[in-house]
Amino acid sequence: MNILNILLAVLVFSLLVVTHELGHFLLAKKNGVGVPEFCIGFGPKLLCFEKGGTEYSLRLIPFGGACIMEGEDEDSDAENSFPKKSPWARLSILAAGPFFNFLTAYILAVVVIGTVGIDKPYLSAVPEGMPAEEAGLLEGDLITRMNGKTIKSYRDVSLFFMNYDGKDEITVGYERDGKAGETVFRPAYDEERNTYYMGVSVYTYRRPVDHVLEALGLGFHEVKYWMEYTWASLGMLFTGRVPVTELSGPVGIVSVVNDVVEESKTDGAFYVFINLANISLLLSVNLGVMNLLPFPALDGGRILFILFELIRGKPVPSEKEGIVHMVGMVLLMLLMTFVFYNDIVRLIGR
Repeated sequence: MNILNILLAVLVFSLLVVTHELGHFLLAKKNGVGVPEFCIGFGPKLLCFEKGGTEYSLRLIPFGGACIMEGEDEDSDAENSFPKKSPWARLSILAAGPFFNFLTAYILAVVVIGTVGIDKPYLSAVPEGMPAEEAGLLEGDLITRMNGKTIKSYRDVSLFFMNYDGKDEITVGYERDGKAGETVFRPAYDEERNTYYMGVSVYTYRRPVDHVLEALGLGFHEVKYWMEYTWASLGMLFTGRVPVTELSGPVGIVSVVNDVVEESKTDGAFYVFINLANISLLLSVNLGVMNLLPFPALDGGRILFILFELIRGKPVPSEKEGIVHMVGMVLLMLLMTFVFYNDIVRLIGR
């Protein structure tokens, strides 16, 4: 594995984590919460300076970062402590981290789409005897909707089938020679892959966007796609359609980045950048979604306690909430240990 590629992977992941922490930091400052330290990386300090009551530091291990807020994880009577602020202020601070991940993903999506375009779902082939052919779809048709869901790219079709249970027929909207059409069909089932399919091939090359406004609009769709993809993947994991051994962590990310960079090198530095931007987009959305899960120790778990406080009119005792988050942290550490082990096993077995 190329050492430069490893450094690129660490840099990508670290920038996304720092972006997440920057969201917490900016909203904490705006709401008057003290931030004793904002650090990039972990371990011994390499560089540091103090400004506005916050110590900014660069640490030895350049992996991630942290926004350390006054009273966030320990008792504090200071007026600028996190627990002293209103529920809405605390909620905004916690939600800012995932929001900044989604914002970062949106910027990356606009850059990628504005530069290389989007994979529009034009049918390149419709084999005879397949459900799509029987429904009257033809080569060259552009798929626009499936059961009322807007289809912008060929990946939207794949995502649709990730969530499709096979119970109902599918209504497909399409465009042919500039005219809109609609048809209904029932997909076939692939037992080996445990998935449904319509029996078509789709053009997968990117077509340029017409103007900047289109790229801005498609950027929202791209982020929405990856959010839905992440949720669908979690659903498949919990229902057993995807084994837990498919979970991947930092080591797996490094491996994927290494593969992408190596495969993109022959096309030049520009395509290395575009492919890294695509991976960063996915990782940023994934980080945002995972942090919003209502699980103790995560932003979503802390937000859940604040919502509970708003409903009942008073906060949960800090010692009880602390115990819940501690248990959650232990479980997360156990999960990360399993994922790390799984990544190493996969890496060795390559």
